[in-house]
Amino acid sequence: MTPLARVLSLPVMFYRLVFSPWVGFNCRYQPTCSAYALEALQKHGGLRGSYLAARRIGRCHPWGGDGYDPVPEPPSDP
Repeated sequence: MTPLARVLSLPVMFYRLVFSPWVGFNCRYQPTCSAYALEALQKHGGLRGSYLAARRIGRCHPWGGDGYDPVPEPPSDP
C-alpha cells in the first residue's frame, strides 16, 4: 500500500471500528463500502482508490443498485 493510501485508509479503519457497529449490517452492496474502500486503496493507491471509493459511496442510496460489486482489477502493463 502506498503511503498516501495508508494515510487515507486510517479514517476508513476508524469508521469500521467506531461507527460501523452502531450503523448495523444492512449494506446494499457486497463487499461493504468500507471493505471496498480499503481494497481499492490497496489495489489502486491513494488517488484512484479514493476516487473508486467515493464513486461507490455515491451509488449507495435508495435508488441505487445492490448486489455484488467487486473492486475492478488494476490495468495490466503491456
